Amino acid sequence: MSQTFLDRTLDNLRSAWRELRDSTVARGLGFDENENRKERWRNQIEACLARRGGAVSARARAATLGHDFLRLDEAGKKEFLHLLAAEFDVDRDRVANVMADWMAADDVAERALLEAELRTTLTPPFRSLLKEFNSLPQGVKFLVDLRGDLLRWRKEAPGLGILERDLKTLLTGWFDIGFLELSRITWNSPAALLEKLIAYEAVHAIKSWDDLKGRLASDRRCFAFFHPGMPDEPLIFVEVALVNGIAGSVDDLINRGEDAADPGHADTAIFYSISNAQSGLAGISFGDFLIKRVVAELQRDLPNLKQFSTLSPIPGFRSWMQKQIDARNRGEVTGLPVVAGAGMGALRVTGSLPAHIEAAITDCEDLFEPQPSAERPDEVSPETREALELLCCWYLVNARRPDSGTAFDPVGHFHLTNGARIERLNWHGNGNETGWQQSFGMMVNYLYDLVHIEKNHESYVGQGQVAASGAIKRLAR
Repeated sequence: MSQTFLDRTLDNLRSAWRELRDSTVARGLGFDENENRKERWRNQIEACLARRGGAVSARARAATLGHDFLRLDEAGKKEFLHLLAAEFDVDRDRVANVMADWMAADDVAERALLEAELRTTLTPPFRSLLKEFNSLPQGVKFLVDLRGDLLRWRKEAPGLGILERDLKTLLTGWFDIGFLELSRITWNSPAALLEKLIAYEAVHAIKSWDDLKGRLASDRRCFAFFHPGMPDEPLIFVEVALVNGIAGSVDDLINRGEDAADPGHADTAIFYSISNAQSGLAGISFGDFLIKRVVAELQRDLPNLKQFSTLSPIPGFRSWMQKQIDARNRGEVTGLPVVAGAGMGALRVTGSLPAHIEAAITDCEDLFEPQPSAERPDEVSPETREALELLCCWYLVNARRPDSGTAFDPVGHFHLTNGARIERLNWHGNGNETGWQQSFGMMVNYLYDLVHIEKNHESYVGQGQVAASGAIKRLAR
């Protein structure tokens, strides 16, 4: 299904730009299809940057170039982008000359003028071309997808990194939270949008239209951020279950057999899936704003709600355990940096994990054998389960990334940064294969206590302190 709508999106983009390309203006621009391919690209780019003939001609030139680019295969696109990055980058000789003039200037006004010239000179010409695409129909989506490709090609085409970084700077400005609109998605939303919801769901796959209908029932909510330049494309969306009490099993939330309950009787909102829909916006965060905006919407419409909690995966836990086991097998000291002092950057290395954590890892090593002693949570012994729960709580509270001191678990870092606290660990919270491979089926609730959100945020970001319930803290010692 995802391939179908992606193909349609690309076809719509080609069609929109084909009309501009085939306009009377474009036909008079004088591009020669028989030219060497690189020479034709070079001439097209130079013509776009020259902006001769006014805005209409500039749009037509950009559409012609963009349409030609969309027709290329992946190798051709990389070839085009390498030419763009190499030949239309900053003129460093000119930068050196302006800097020399600035150093020689002894007048404040002259230096101010040279500083303005230097800022202009440091702007690569290819950025002007990227901005030109922004003015075309569906041009914003084109640029978002282009950055998605550049991120995907990072290892095989590192020379394109300069384009990716510059494009991220542009998109960060264009996708400021002030430009985004929060909308609720319902079963009555356009079919094309619902189709994208199915394709973009990244946490708990939507298996069918019936599955989607259940997730949009009266006791469920789905909200997404949209950008005016991409009105039909969700940027990020969250799925919410309206229930009584904090839920511990995502399978029960998704695979329920009963009819929808009355949302007016629910006392808890469970955020059980948050999906970034556009790979090209990676690193441009608005998920924290999404949760806060959705909480405000739910409070307004359903004043009976008293608790706001997630039911979250723990994607880094099993890999973290594997790292500890591998390090020990190589005879290396295990352990990860922990916060010491104020701020995320104040770190020290423990030297080794606490003895009881080392012992718990030993108790679970059989799970990492080529033929593990247990394949699923219901096959794990009570002793192994106890060890896994101890390890997972310790991991959530104490395991840190060596470069930043932030929580090792990416989902944990996201919610802790937003001011949530680690509330409860749920054994067998996710019974599917992904849940087992990430965290032996365990899931965690992060509680958004509205009274303490700001305090928790400041404590985590400022001092590296993780907010956690008493039950979690007892196991995490």
